[in-house]
Amino acid sequence: MKQVKTLLAIVAFVFAGINLANAQATPTKICHVASQELVESLPKAIAADKQLKNLAKTYETKLMAMDKELKTKYTNAQEAAPNKTQEENERVLAELGEGQKKLEEYYQQSQKAMAQKRQDLLKPLYKEVREAIFKVARAKGFDYVLDSTTGTGIIMADGYDLTPDVKAELGIN
Repeated sequence: MKQVKTLLAIVAFVFAGINLANAQATPTKICHVASQELVESLPKAIAADKQLKNLAKTYETKLMAMDKELKTKYTNAQEAAPNKTQEENERVLAELGEGQKKLEEYYQQSQKAMAQKRQDLLKPLYKEVREAIFKVARAKGFDYVLDSTTGTGIIMADGYDLTPDVKAELGIN
């Protein structure tokens, strides 16, 4: 029984050695790509950015109008306060508080809407770039592709840069 265990251990060791030798025989090919640069270079991304800026301007205009109206009501309330009863002043103050609350709610809704619109516009672009990266990397025989975009964790990327090849695949100059 002990001889069988020893024999199995030797066989397992031999297979592990063979697998290790095979792994060392085929070197891993690694390259890097700046995915964010690719997305930002797409004409669709430039159009999306313009669309987002226009939407932001629309929200900002509405917010400024709401703020101006609220400030005007506040100024008018201050001027009229001495001539009004305590009850009327409290009602006006409550209205101003509601106006402030509506302004803050609109701001929060606009931020959510902007984030959703950004995601809706950019998600297909990231998918397109990702698919192009896979296609080019596989065609060139790479096993791994690292993202060299600033802030992704790669400090040095002197290896093969796949970015120009993917730009060509996407039709970007």
